[in-house]
Parts: sequence; C-alpha cells; structure tokens
Amino acid sequence: MNSPLHIALAGNPNSGKTTLFNYLTGARQHVGNYPGVTVDKKEGNFTHQDTTIRVIDLPGTYSLTAYSVEELVARDYLVNEKPDVVVDVVDASNLERNLYLTCQFIELGIPLVIALNMVDVAKKRGITIDTKKLGTLLGVPVVPIIARSGQGVDQLFDTVITTGKQIEHSTTLLRYGPDIDEALREIVPQIVTGNLLTDTYPARWTGLKILEDDEQILDKARAADSELTTKLIERSKTLTHHLQSTVDAFPEAVIADHRYGFIKSILRQRVVSRVFDADRLYTSDKIDKVVTNRVIGPLIMAAILFGLYSFTFNFSTFLVDWLGSLFDILSASVDNTLPNGPIKSMIISGVIDGVGGVLGFVPIIMFMFFGIAVLEDSGYLARVAFMMDRIFHFFGLHGSSVMPFIVSGGIAGGCAVPGVMATRTLRSPKERMATLLTVPFMNCGAKLPVLTLIIGAFFSSHQARYMFLATVAAWIVALLAAKFLRMTVLKGESTPFVMELPPYRFPTMRGLAIHTWERTWQYIKKAGTVILGISILLWAMMTYPGLPDTDTARFAAMRQEISSSQQIDKDRQIQKVNGREAEARLRNSMAGRIGIALESVSRYAGFDWRTNIALVGGFAAKEVIVSTLGTAYSLGEVSADNTSSLKDRLARDPHWNPVVGLAVLAFIMFYAPCFVTIVAIANEAGSWKWAVFSMVFNTFFALILSIAIYQIGMFLGLG
Repeated sequence: MNSPLHIALAGNPNSGKTTLFNYLTGARQHVGNYPGVTVDKKEGNFTHQDTTIRVIDLPGTYSLTAYSVEELVARDYLVNEKPDVVVDVVDASNLERNLYLTCQFIELGIPLVIALNMVDVAKKRGITIDTKKLGTLLGVPVVPIIARSGQGVDQLFDTVITTGKQIEHSTTLLRYGPDIDEALREIVPQIVTGNLLTDTYPARWTGLKILEDDEQILDKARAADSELTTKLIERSKTLTHHLQSTVDAFPEAVIADHRYGFIKSILRQRVVSRVFDADRLYTSDKIDKVVTNRVIGPLIMAAILFGLYSFTFNFSTFLVDWLGSLFDILSASVDNTLPNGPIKSMIISGVIDGVGGVLGFVPIIMFMFFGIAVLEDSGYLARVAFMMDRIFHFFGLHGSSVMPFIVSGGIAGGCAVPGVMATRTLRSPKERMATLLTVPFMNCGAKLPVLTLIIGAFFSSHQARYMFLATVAAWIVALLAAKFLRMTVLKGESTPFVMELPPYRFPTMRGLAIHTWERTWQYIKKAGTVILGISILLWAMMTYPGLPDTDTARFAAMRQEISSSQQIDKDRQIQKVNGREAEARLRNSMAGRIGIALESVSRYAGFDWRTNIALVGGFAAKEVIVSTLGTAYSLGEVSADNTSSLKDRLARDPHWNPVVGLAVLAFIMFYAPCFVTIVAIANEAGSWKWAVFSMVFNTFFALILSIAIYQIGMFLGLG
C-alpha cells in the first residue's frame, strides 16, 4: 500500500462537510479537542485505491480571518500541519457565499480540491453549474458530489489522490484594486527580503493580513522582527488613511469587496445558469414562513420539544426497566457470592448502586440525543436560534447567545462547559459575560438522570409534561437572571444579530447513528471513570468511621433478643434492625455528619440529611447526585426490601413527597455548576471572581426558590 495521505475537510457551516466526513469514516473516527480550546477535533481513516487516507474534519467557518476561535483553529491547522490536500466542501445551492472561503484558500496557496456538494438541491432549485469551467477559472479541480448518498465521492478522491501526488500546484492571483495592489507591491518584497514569517506563510498572504490588521499575524510578525513590522504597519496606516478619506472604507472591507467581485466575475462567465426565476420561493423558504412565524413558530417549537420528550420517555421505559433488573441481578449475585465486609459493601453500594444508577439512564440519554440529532441535522435548531433572538434581545443578550444556551442543554442533554466556551464568538464583553454566567442554568446531560429520577418517582404518569416544564423553567430563569445582570453589574446596550438559515435536509440514519453514539459514549465513559471515582470516594465518606463499639453491641443485642424470642417473623424483624443499624452507621459517617449539619438550613426546603449528602457531591458532577442517593439509600436502607429501585425507595421514603420532589428538582436545576464548568467560567472570564460569583449567586437563588416551593406547597397541603 502507498504511504498515508493526509487531507483536511474544510467549508462553511451547513455545507455538508460533516456529512461527507461521516460517510467516509463511519465508525473509524474519534473526537477530541484542539489543544487549548473546546472546538471539536474529528479525525478518521479510510482507504481508497489502496491508499490509506487520514482525514481531519475542520470546524465550519465562513472565512480564515481571525475573528473567532473556529477561524483561528482552521487557519492554524492548515498552516502548521500542512495537509497534503484540502477538500473545500462547497454548497452548490449557495455558490457565491461559499466561494468566499475558497478565495482565501487560494490566497493561502494550499493544495486544493473543491467538492461541489448538494448538486441535487441546486438542481431542484433550477441551478446548473459548469464544474469544468468553474475549475478552469479558479485554477483548482472541481468535482460534483452528493455527500448524503455518496454520489461522486469516488471520483472526488481519485482527484484528491492525483492532486496529493503533484509536486507543483497552480496558483490564481487575486487583484484588490490599485490602492491595495500598490501597497502589496511595496511590502511583499520587504517581507521576502526580511524573511518575515516566510517559513510559515506565503509572503503575499502575510502582506494581506498586515493590511487587514490581523491581530494574530501582527503579534507573530512583531515577535519575529519588530522593526520591520513597525515599518509595514506604518505603510498599512497610510493606506487606511487614504481609503478612509477617498472611499470611506477600511482595507479589510475593500479586500472583501474585491474577493466577492472576483467570484461574481467568474459566475457571470456562464458558469451558473438558472432555469427558474431567481426570486422563486424554495421549499425551505416556504416552510420557514410557517415555522418561524412570530405567532405560530413558538407554538410549533413547543410542540416539537414536547414531542421529543414524549418520544424519549415512551420508547425508553422498557430499556430502563430492563437495565434496572440487570443491575438488581448483579447486586444479588455479588451479595450471595462475597462475604460480608468493606469490599462487598463498596462493590454493591459504591459501584453497583452508585454507578449502576447513573448507567441505568443510558437508554433515556440515547433516545434524547437521537431526537436532538434529528433536529440538528435537519436544520431546525438554527430556526430555534433565529426565533429566540427577539426574546434574547429583550433580556439584554445577543442572538448568538442562543447557541451557547442550546449547547449547554437548552433542549436537555448538552453540557455547560462547551456552552461556556461557545460564548467566545460574542463580540460584546458584557453580553458575553452575561451569557457565560447564565448558560449553567440549562438542563445539561448531567442533570438529565437526576430530573428523570425525581420525575419518575413522583410524577410518573406525566413524565414528558414535567420534563417539558423543567426545560421552559430553565429558559425563563436563565433569561431573568441575564436581565438582572444586564441591569446591574453588566449594564450596556445590546448589539444586533445577523444569521443565515441553512436549507432543510432529511437526516441520514448513518449520520444520526454516529452523532447519537458519540454523545452516548461520552456519557458512558464519564460514568465509568469520573463518576466511578467520586462514587467510591463518597462511599468511603458514607461508611467511615462507622459506629462506636457500644452502638454496634446494642444492635447485636437487639438481634440476639429477637432470635431468642417466640416471634413468627424473626427474619423480617432482624432485617429491620439491620436497616436501623445501617442508617445509624450512615448518620455517624463523615458524609452523614455533613448532611445533618446542613439540615439546620436545608430543612426549610424539605431536604433531609441524605439528600444533603447527594447535593454536596453534586458540586463535583451532577450525575453524582444519582449515584450518591443510590449509595445513601442502600447503606441506610431501613425497609426489609433492599432490592427495589432507587426511584421506588424515594417514593416510599417518609421524608419525600411530591412537594419535596419539586423543591429538590428546582435546587438541582439552578444551584452551583459542576467543578469543571466553574473552571471553564474562570478561564473564559479571565478571573476566578466571576467563577465564585456564579457558585454563590446560583446556589443562593436555588435555595431561596426551593424554600419558596416547599413552604408554599406544604401550606397548600400538596405534600
């Protein structure tokens, strides 16, 4: 076989780039993060014509200008890793917009092949593209494909392999008007002579970036040769002053205009022909007139969300019950096999009841992620962001804040850490701060098992309804908190929001399966690593130092007395004594003492000491709440029936009732974010001050809300 070929997939968001990546790699891919950022790094391998091809799916971006973390990641990867070929995935139905990124690849002088995707969509819109002529005019190969079905993909990678073997690659020189071109003619020779970043970037491209006032390139240039860089910046300032006084524009705007002019000049050379009228309303536009309507749109959004929860709970229940039975059998097997002692207790209470309680929710997580993947891949989530912009603006947030909210769990099942990181795209510092402080209010995937547990225990006949209401409550509280912050510590004007809506598409089962499995596996992996470690630690805190010898002797005497008596149900009475001893042991443990100490405050919200133990563990990770409750109610089980599920144990416990359930639900939804999210907030805010503020503010608010729910509910006699 030939040596591996290293390629990078690049393109605009919604161009079908990830669809092509999934088609090529399938299960032979893995997801990580680029160093220093939380942007997904997807890698995979496949074989074509006996050539092993390593493919990187770069983050979707509209340009290579250093305005966002995605743009920086894509640009740095192309420059530093130098892939053999870059495959630019272009949406054939939006050719002019997509070719803007293509122009920047050409300027960068990298080996390029254009994958003209979604030619079927373009054809339905009456658009025909002369791919051969387009490739000739751009100076790079152009191959039409349909990534969803794989049509044209073999031909694409025939071309990629041929391009990768070429030593010389043709380049197309773009012109930017007399003023920009004259400045480039002056500074490019100086860059070449001074070897300014020439080992990394083409000299003309470096010159363009200096004229565009690109901060990253300017910082690198100053570090390499501050004297020459200062001289080049002065020439850039002269150009800027001239353009401002003559055409009232900055160099970067003039450069962008000429790129679009270059694109239009190509498309007008009979590259694109239209059968239908350009003003024709396409299917996506017709659908959007309904689903994004000011009145009907939000109702449709609510119905879809409720349908997602109904689908999740209706179809996952039997799998959840089956997994619960499996863990019960496993627990009974260990109980019958191992002798009594710390090892047996740790395995049953710390591992099986702890981690098993978290893993028992895998079917719900899987079905939820599948539903969200359908909404994402179809293009509907972009409509949600578009509709929410009007509401966000009223609460002092930017429309781009919608996606961090959704990523954090706005439709349940996300994660606050990437949600916090996603706020980097916001230009306004105050809008960004308000967003990253409120995204932890969303119902992330870690909270989902806890919400499902409590809703299943006390509101089992209306699970979808209560999960829907929990989602609505999370949005309302987050927006009210944002409004409060924007009116107090983060005062300032809201900035406008511009967004492009991708066309609707039918998701592929392959793509849905990959997206669902990726997220579900992340959940399983976390349960088997982080949650396992914390569960064992908390088991130790709930086990030691144990009971004093006097108390142990007292319970032993009680058992002896029952054994010597004439009672009929001796075994059951002994089990009750064992349960009371287990509860006493738990109360005397380190964790029990902490939980009891907190009861002086938590009792006003209806939380008992065992619930307090779980909530303290939730500061580390929210999934730990389920595992800790499982361990606490296993170690401290008073009932003789110790094989029932945690949900049943909570439902029959005298300290719990529907009002307590609602109060606990509210507290878990809104109290301090998990430790990893706190670190992310500190990093993004540049100060631990805001991270501490998030912990204190969220916990105080959650406690007040829980107390109000409990006190009002008990006053009305709903408990």
